[in-house]
Amino acid sequence: MDDQACPKCKTTKYRNPSLKLMVNVCGHNLCESCVELLFVKGSGSCPECGIPLRRNNFRVQLFENPMVEKEVDIRKRILKDYNKKEEDFASLAEYNDYLEEIESIIFNLSNNIDIINTNKRIEQYKKENKDVILKNKQRIGREEFELEQMLEIEKEQEEARKQELTKLEQENRRKKTQAKEALIDELMFSNENGAAIVSQFAKQVEETYKEAKVIPPQPKVTQFSTGIQFGAGALQSQFLPIPKQDEGVIYEYHSPQLQNNGPAPPKPEQLDELGYMKYIRTELPSEKAGGYRSQLACLRALQEALQGLYS
Repeated sequence: MDDQACPKCKTTKYRNPSLKLMVNVCGHNLCESCVELLFVKGSGSCPECGIPLRRNNFRVQLFENPMVEKEVDIRKRILKDYNKKEEDFASLAEYNDYLEEIESIIFNLSNNIDIINTNKRIEQYKKENKDVILKNKQRIGREEFELEQMLEIEKEQEEARKQELTKLEQENRRKKTQAKEALIDELMFSNENGAAIVSQFAKQVEETYKEAKVIPPQPKVTQFSTGIQFGAGALQSQFLPIPKQDEGVIYEYHSPQLQNNGPAPPKPEQLDELGYMKYIRTELPSEKAGGYRSQLACLRALQEALQGLYS
């Protein structure tokens, strides 16, 4: 947070968490208070590079690096005119050269390299491709308009679907309430067996769901396809389910078999006897706590050295 600081008043995000940095087209930033003070007399210049500034050119800094803000702004401005598509070129190579030219222009303007000649190239391009630029701008405008229409239609459809679901839920709740009230009245005033009444009530509810085309509430899933439970129910059991016979053989570990194209490396217990460990540093306490052992590093080094010796 200390890196995000106003270069003029030296206020940082650490000392003022509400600090709002503003960036200009030149890529240099100021805090909001310094921007206001800069234009008290109506005009001002950048404290870093001295170019004349306008108040409406400042905008809130989105990225930590103000130079990224400058490049984004330049890229948007350049791509408004350099708006040709691949179909506007006779070959893919010409289109790639065109893209490379765009990137070189953006790089020059972002890093203040050959600004005068770069701006001349831009103006020359605008004159030579005036009609194509205008046509592509109109096409992009139509595409954006069509995209907005599609999004609006999808939004309306989603809203209608939500309203339909809400109506179904309300109707479902109303029918449930009526059915419960009818069941309570039946149990209170009927002389029949209570179990038979409840069973008949369950059948009527099922038929009601079918007629209304309302999906009855599904039981909540509490286990994976393998039988392992999850959720609150999983806390009641500390053991995994016993694998079924048709699920195959339980996992069986097989130690890896190394193929040496050279002498067999020594065994781990032989490293000290053969004197290899005197060339290996002892592990630190923090490394030892993480499971590292100097014998392991030594053995791996010997395996790598001897494994491809004769290949």
